[in-house]
Amino acid sequence: MCGHHLVDPVACTPASGWEKGQVENQVGLVRERFFTPRLRFRSYDELNAWLLDKTIAYARAHRHPEFRDRTIWEVFEAERPSLVPYTGAFDGFHAVTASVSKTCLVRFDNNRYSVAAHAVGRPVEIRAYADRIELRQDGLVVGEHARSFGRDQTIYDPWHYVPVLARKPGAWRNGAPFKNWVLPVSIEKIRRRLRSADDGDRQMVSILTAVLSDGLPVVEAACAEAVREGVCSADIVLNILARKHEPRSPVTILNTPQALRLRIEPTADCSRYDSLRRAI
Repeated sequence: MCGHHLVDPVACTPASGWEKGQVENQVGLVRERFFTPRLRFRSYDELNAWLLDKTIAYARAHRHPEFRDRTIWEVFEAERPSLVPYTGAFDGFHAVTASVSKTCLVRFDNNRYSVAAHAVGRPVEIRAYADRIELRQDGLVVGEHARSFGRDQTIYDPWHYVPVLARKPGAWRNGAPFKNWVLPVSIEKIRRRLRSADDGDRQMVSILTAVLSDGLPVVEAACAEAVREGVCSADIVLNILARKHEPRSPVTILNTPQALRLRIEPTADCSRYDSLRRAI
């Protein structure tokens, strides 16, 4: 981490506890200045945004301890052109290996997180960040979730279970991963219209399965076109997708370049075939 952020750490002298006081005093000063009384935030992003505003306001309002004629912000602005460009956050995580259950779940820190259905039966690497959980198998990401700090919670990504629906379409209505699933507007309209159909669940599964191969934006556009035409069924949506896959007709050259024009135009002479006939 120090190498990533170009920080040169200074270690304390062994058995010299009084040297820690300077660091602890600074931590206490920051805590009293910005975090008193104790604050609550819904996410780290909200906390960081609030803290950035507060530090900038403090730097604009207070004098620099060494250059008393300027504020902290003014000194910072003067040094900004000489600063090393920010290279992004340090990729720091805690990695452990875990098995995947038959229900596509991985257990970590008293909670369960879903992974892609094809990852079942083989171990995955869990990368625990401060704000998210990343699940990898053979170097590929098979699941990513916001980290939960509760207990005995199950965090689903419904798209992980779409391949399972092809074998068990009945799980579409009652399956735990699909409860309260918010779909894009056009796909949700198709979903509502197919509820009354006898095979509505199977048709909806066919549409969702197409997302795995065509991508969500393309399927969403196909559903929007079907809704506009007033014909909502899986066959119509899949037909629209199939038309998009058809190869385009070759481009016709209207004005032939001079370099491609024939100097001698070919002529059709069918009499040549007569010469091949054997005389009787």
